[in-house]
Amino acid sequence: MKHSPTQALATLIGRFSRMGQKYGVEWWILVIGGIIILGIILMAFFAGAIAPFDPFDQDTGPQLAPPSSEHLMGTDNLQRDVFSRIIFGARTILGVAILAAIISSIVGISMGLISGFSGGVFDKVLSLVMDSVYSFPGLILAIAFAAMLEPGIISITFAVAVIYIPTYFRLVRGQTLTIKEELYVEAAKAIGAPGITILWKYIFPNVIATTAVVFTMNVGDAIMIEAALTYLGLGLPPSVVDWGMDLAMGKKFLPSGQWWLITFPGAMISLLAVGFTMLGEGLAEILNPRLLER
Repeated sequence: MKHSPTQALATLIGRFSRMGQKYGVEWWILVIGGIIILGIILMAFFAGAIAPFDPFDQDTGPQLAPPSSEHLMGTDNLQRDVFSRIIFGARTILGVAILAAIISSIVGISMGLISGFSGGVFDKVLSLVMDSVYSFPGLILAIAFAAMLEPGIISITFAVAVIYIPTYFRLVRGQTLTIKEELYVEAAKAIGAPGITILWKYIFPNVIATTAVVFTMNVGDAIMIEAALTYLGLGLPPSVVDWGMDLAMGKKFLPSGQWWLITFPGAMISLLAVGFTMLGEGLAEILNPRLLER
């Protein structure tokens, strides 16, 4: 039996309400973060339909025009529409941050599983290397890698990804060392199960929930790192539309009163980072076993 749109909406609202009663404020933190992220993702996906101008068009209106009905976020010194650049810039920062988090999670989780399960000299050497990388401040390390590479999306993605690999490695390795001593893992070893089978079927499913929380947190942090690198001129070439680059270009006009050139890119960077942080915080609390005992 098909439900009408009104009934479907009522059902959805009811489910959200029940989840809110079960998990409390943590659920609504997660929902708000998810709404922020979804909204910006949709904006980036449909950028061509939403943006009123081409982001590179240098003849959209007067130079350094303040926000108005024609230019919702004003224009920059090259007569480009700031609103259109904000919309298209979402694609760049989302792509870099999410791809960097995916790369670092795949590498870090794989290395953590193998290192923790195998142990021995390999584990000690790899742990020492990861601890050495982890000891460097993330932004400084990203700047060092970005400075060695040619400006570009691939380069900045790699520079951002490297700094999060030790986070996943340390987390997964610690959990693997504990889980591999469990009776069900020992039983699997006793019946001759291959190491890769034990890692994939018995250990990996027990660490993935925690890494999901770390992933969302890392995306939020990667957004700030990407914007910082681009702001410093180490990330992307001028041919790429990016919020961090617009922030850097607009700072020199702030003393003369053109506040919109840095306000809107800065606000969007902060909003997107906060969205992923809220999503991660909500997931962390909801997946906390002690919370489920309420």
